[in-house]
Amino acid sequence: MNLEEKIGQLLICGFEGYTPSKEIEQLIKEYHIGGIILFSRNIKDPQQTARLCNSLQKMARTALFISVDQEGGKVSRLPKPFTQFPGNAAIGKGDSVKLAYSFGEITARELKAVGINMDFAPVLDVNTNPQNPVINERAFSDNPVKVSMLGLSVIAGLQDNGIIACCKHFPGHGDTSLDSHYQLPIVEHDLERLREIEFLPFRQAVQNGVAAVMTAHVIYKGIDKKYPAAISEKIVHNLLRREMGFNGLVITDDLEMKAIADNYNIEDAAILAVSAGADMLLLCRDHGKQKAARDALIKAVKDKTISEGRIDESIERIDALKKRFLKDVLVNLKNIKEAVGNKRHLDIAKKITSYSHTPL
Repeated sequence: MNLEEKIGQLLICGFEGYTPSKEIEQLIKEYHIGGIILFSRNIKDPQQTARLCNSLQKMARTALFISVDQEGGKVSRLPKPFTQFPGNAAIGKGDSVKLAYSFGEITARELKAVGINMDFAPVLDVNTNPQNPVINERAFSDNPVKVSMLGLSVIAGLQDNGIIACCKHFPGHGDTSLDSHYQLPIVEHDLERLREIEFLPFRQAVQNGVAAVMTAHVIYKGIDKKYPAAISEKIVHNLLRREMGFNGLVITDDLEMKAIADNYNIEDAAILAVSAGADMLLLCRDHGKQKAARDALIKAVKDKTISEGRIDESIERIDALKKRFLKDVLVNLKNIKEAVGNKRHLDIAKKITSYSHTPL
């Protein structure tokens, strides 16, 4: 792989429409991007989704990560007849590792049936702030031990069934009162408190083989007073890589979110994220920013702002995960009907949903 191809592999990009856009086709064929993220704007029904994923994979020289945020509840991109689950809070109320595993397994089977191979889930944030505008029911619990236990079960359910789990939002978005889609949250806690509460579920996930971790657009003053986690070397390299020993894939949350975009231009954000230790950058919508991030990274390596060795470390992790999970990327549309929204899946979803109405 030449430098331009390597840099392309570091990008996960989104696009508009139910069929591949001209922009995404260019990013795949000319820029050799490493992955795609799908949203509700790309997903109409199971057959269309499978055709879309197949067509994207056929364009690529190297198999693509095709990712989605399928957490259940309010962050679900797949409409009926895909099985509909409530948010993680319902799994938390059910307090059953078996049900949590079943949720992961069913989600994996349905994603895999249509050609999606990576899920940006589970949320491992500990919901300690009742005023949190963005996490709330997306979290399993306000208890870090419970979040760890149920999160590990979901990760196992996904990965045992061939889907890459990417837990989020490292090192913890649970005790924020701002939504990083719109503003830059700041967590004031000292390191001791962060280790005890926020870090615990992520440490457990790392120790138990989670494939990928997504970093948060939040400043943690107890670790790094200047940079949000996604672009902080102290958080990504020192804490996640060195202290916790994580050697899987680190993916940023969307660099187009206002927590980043209002404070950094896309070129600087991309360079800071990779310098901090991120392997892949999420760029969900803006084609101009997707290209600008890619061009900035190429220039940064040529200028020796980033060493090519740093890029090669990420390429090794990306390749290893693709070899492990992306063996058969094209799907057979005939297998979809029996895999998506079948009676067993719906029965388990109904059982989990029943806990939505029970008090904590």
